[in-house]
Amino acid sequence: MSEKGRIFKGIGGLYFVKTERGALVECRARGRFRKDGVTPTIGDIVEIETHEQGVAYLTEILPRSSSFERPPIANLDTLVIVASAAPPVTPLLLVDRMTVVARRKNVEPMVAINKCDLVDGSDIVETYRRAGFRAFALSAETGEGVDALASELKGRFSALAGVSGVGKSSLLNRLLPGASAETGSINERIGRGRHTTRHVEIFEVCGGLIADTPGFSSFDDGEEVRIPPEELEDCFPEFERFIPDCRFYGCAHGIDKGCAVREAVERGEIPRSRYESYLKIYAEAKAFDPYKNKR
Repeated sequence: MSEKGRIFKGIGGLYFVKTERGALVECRARGRFRKDGVTPTIGDIVEIETHEQGVAYLTEILPRSSSFERPPIANLDTLVIVASAAPPVTPLLLVDRMTVVARRKNVEPMVAINKCDLVDGSDIVETYRRAGFRAFALSAETGEGVDALASELKGRFSALAGVSGVGKSSLLNRLLPGASAETGSINERIGRGRHTTRHVEIFEVCGGLIADTPGFSSFDDGEEVRIPPEELEDCFPEFERFIPDCRFYGCAHGIDKGCAVREAVERGEIPRSRYESYLKIYAEAKAFDPYKNKR
């Protein structure tokens, strides 16, 4: 029997595929995938074939709408960037790097500021809303603001991203009671959390799908500096309406005379922290040498 589904989980060479009829089928990949250098990824839409003996195989991987290498995950609609308003406080530059990577891959970034029961994160939320993103102040501990985020996840395939200790697993547990995502305490001496999620796994949440991912500082860390510098402006949606008014074509939005983007920052129409992140990433992208930094 042949049918279509999505890979929800992969462990030790086994892939667990949720089929269109709702069954979770344990599969192995055909040998030709390894021969062709293709690795099935969590989130892949696949075709499987189940034999009479009950053994199932992945036979086809359908084209991906988006793909990340670290952690390996495909076909995301939304990246929920979880940051913390309380220790460990997440640097906004790190959040901005993740928004850049997501937009570059045609995945919508959302920003969730967690631990707002401990420290008011409304100013951070406002920064990202002004920049054009959906942003939420919430507390995975008390449940405050979680429903607003949950309503935005309906009908989407999303992933939680953020450094260890910001509360991704706690948030997942709040979104889906019974998910049993392991949580860890903050190491008070270094102000960081322990990595608690060890593999990528998809859960059905609030009428959509959501993936919990191993702790890391960025999806495809470092990819933002491999973006051609002249294309970086496209990853900052708040720049869009000002760019046509820049005096010179190809304006880098730095020290250029007549830069409408910089003038908008001075007037307070573009968040200064976002602009400073742009300048930092732009400088890194301009200095990046692909021949010296091959992966």
